[in-house]
Amino acid sequence: MTRVGPGAILGWDIGGVNTKAARTDGQSASVPLELQRDTAGLVPALRSLAACLGHVPGTAHAVTMTAELSQAFRTKREGVGFVLDAMAAAFPGDAAHVFGVNGRFMQPADARARPLEAGASNWMATAAFVARFVPDGILIDIGTTSTDIIPLAGGQVVALGRTDPARLMSGELVYTGAVRTPVEALLREVPLGDGWCAVSADGFATIGDAHLWLGALEAADYTASTTDGRAATRAFSGERLARVVCGDREMLDEAAIDGIARALVEAQLERVADGVRRVLARCPDARTAVVAGLGEFIASAAARRAGLEVMRLADRLGAGARTAPAAAVAWLLAEAIEARRA
Repeated sequence: MTRVGPGAILGWDIGGVNTKAARTDGQSASVPLELQRDTAGLVPALRSLAACLGHVPGTAHAVTMTAELSQAFRTKREGVGFVLDAMAAAFPGDAAHVFGVNGRFMQPADARARPLEAGASNWMATAAFVARFVPDGILIDIGTTSTDIIPLAGGQVVALGRTDPARLMSGELVYTGAVRTPVEALLREVPLGDGWCAVSADGFATIGDAHLWLGALEAADYTASTTDGRAATRAFSGERLARVVCGDREMLDEAAIDGIARALVEAQLERVADGVRRVLARCPDARTAVVAGLGEFIASAAARRAGLEVMRLADRLGAGARTAPAAAVAWLLAEAIEARRA
């Protein structure tokens, strides 16, 4: 493995259910970690990811986060502080640079004092990076949990929202992702036999089960706990989907499960496409959507449905596009350091 020398940079995207790291050379790594279940696991996870990417003392860390929204914390201020404490414990002596929703880096002390500028900042990092090569367009980044739809104009990020509530109101945050979205959040009824059946709102399945069943999602990419604790396999996903209508696989055949899964996928796709259309209405010069994240396949289909051309961030970042905010914030810090040296 290539070692990173002193002065190199690691970018971080620390979420409530996944923690991701990346380097500017395209290498990246991630680990699922649900903070609500295991807050003590964050420091070891940070150290493990850093070791995978060749961390040595003297590395600079560019940090974004969404972990502050985890129910492990009573307030976002508490969550931001926890993440910064974990970084300090994992990498004593290394410098941490926290990226804010204003598009600028700040010191950890400033992030603690202004937590709403530091929290939920990962979308801004990706958007600021993408705006450098797509000055007018839409960034669509879909992870396991949520979708960012960020407008770019004149090489600038022109998002209306800065906090999560404001972004939900503007349509720039659509709370559906490739894995964790409960199916009852997408539809009230699904097709069954010759009619439509009400959906049981009991947390029996997620959209990840539908994508896995239909082959759009690999089992290894189901990076969240399943609703029943069983494995992320097509067979078990089918069982979970059957329970959406209070059935089981002895009652429902493959065609019935296909119908349920396809209806859920269509509902999610249309929800994302609606969000893209809403943001696009404010960006008359946008013709291109840059798609990224685990749910890139959803983003691409939604962008085309909204009439946009599609550009894959993976074509520029390689595998790092799967951990886009971490890769982007590493590049942004490298750029800022070079600017200071110039």
